[in-house]
Amino acid sequence: MTALWIVVLIVVLVLAGIVAYLLVQRRSTPAAPSGPVDPFADKDSDALRGDPRALKAGDIADILGETYTVRGSLRLKEGGYQWSEHLLDNAAGIRKWLSVEEDPELELVLWTETPGIAAPGGSELEHDGKRFRLEESGTARYIGEATTGLTPSGTVAYHDYLAEDGTRLSFEDFGDSGKKEAAIGQVLYRSAIMIYPQSPS
Repeated sequence: MTALWIVVLIVVLVLAGIVAYLLVQRRSTPAAPSGPVDPFADKDSDALRGDPRALKAGDIADILGETYTVRGSLRLKEGGYQWSEHLLDNAAGIRKWLSVEEDPELELVLWTETPGIAAPGGSELEHDGKRFRLEESGTARYIGEATTGLTPSGTVAYHDYLAEDGTRLSFEDFGDSGKKEAAIGQVLYRSAIMIYPQSPS
């Protein structure tokens, strides 16, 4: 019986020694050197350009070579669908809106207020030599952050039109805020915008 216990003990010690040896070898083997990494290899990475989904008041956005400050934001919701619109202001006092949506791909549209467009109606309309067709309409609830020129919360009725070349045309009626706006939208490639987040206070 004693001889059997001695054999079992020897086997356990040998196995423990083998495991310890393998662990030491694994730790002492140098990792293969990693070469230079392409920072643009991950197309979904916002590490270099900033994340438009995280925009907030005070952030700086460079769009197509023009620098804007985010003055405020609207967080909109219609049913289970959510998106954001950000009021931008540049050094010349030019204001635009940037909409950020995921449906399901990220879509960025830079909106310029365009007075003189007739109120929405029908499935098609013409403006500036382009024919726009109604893409969607509805009513969403919004919550405002910082400066937007609107009430802190409310509803917006919208009509969104689309031209064959991808140009957008949108009508928004903010009801209680008394603001109605027509705007032409330019869809942006992700590479067209660089974000500099506000420094933490």
